[in-house]
Amino acid sequence: MAETLKEILLDSSRRPAVVTDLQTLVDEEVSEKGGVSGAVVKTGHAAVKKIKPGIIGSAVDSLLDDFTAALEPFYADFKASGGNDFGAYLSGRSSEAADALLNVTDSRAEQSSRDSIKKVYSKLRPQGKKNVEEALPRLGNLIDKHAATA
Repeated sequence: MAETLKEILLDSSRRPAVVTDLQTLVDEEVSEKGGVSGAVVKTGHAAVKKIKPGIIGSAVDSLLDDFTAALEPFYADFKASGGNDFGAYLSGRSSEAADALLNVTDSRAEQSSRDSIKKVYSKLRPQGKKNVEEALPRLGNLIDKHAATA
C-alpha cells in the first residue's frame, strides 16, 4: 500500500483519474457556493473557463505536484497518528492546510504571464482561504479514495 501522497496521487497510472476527480471537486465546490461571495466565485470560475476552455483540468494537473508536496507533511502526520479519515484530519488543521495550498496558487498566480488570469485570481483570492477550508473535507475524502486503491 502506498504510504506517501506522492505515491498515491502522482503515480502515472493513477494521475489522470486523480486530475479528473479534482476537477470535479472544484466544479462541485463552486456550484455549491451561495450568497454574494458565492456569486463572485461562480462568476470568476465561469470567466476563467471562458477565457480558456479546459483550463481547470489543465491547472489542476499543472498544480498537482506542488499541491501534493504542500500536503505531504499533513498526510505523514495523519498516517503517523493512525488516522482513518483524512478529510476530518484536514478539517482539524484547516487554517494550516489552506495556507499551504494557497501558498502554491499565490506563487503560481504571481508567475503567470496572463493578465486576465491574474485579474480573476486577485478578485477570488480574498475569499480563497475560506473556500479552501470548506473544500478540505471533500479533498481529504478524495485522497482517501485514491489511497485505498494505491
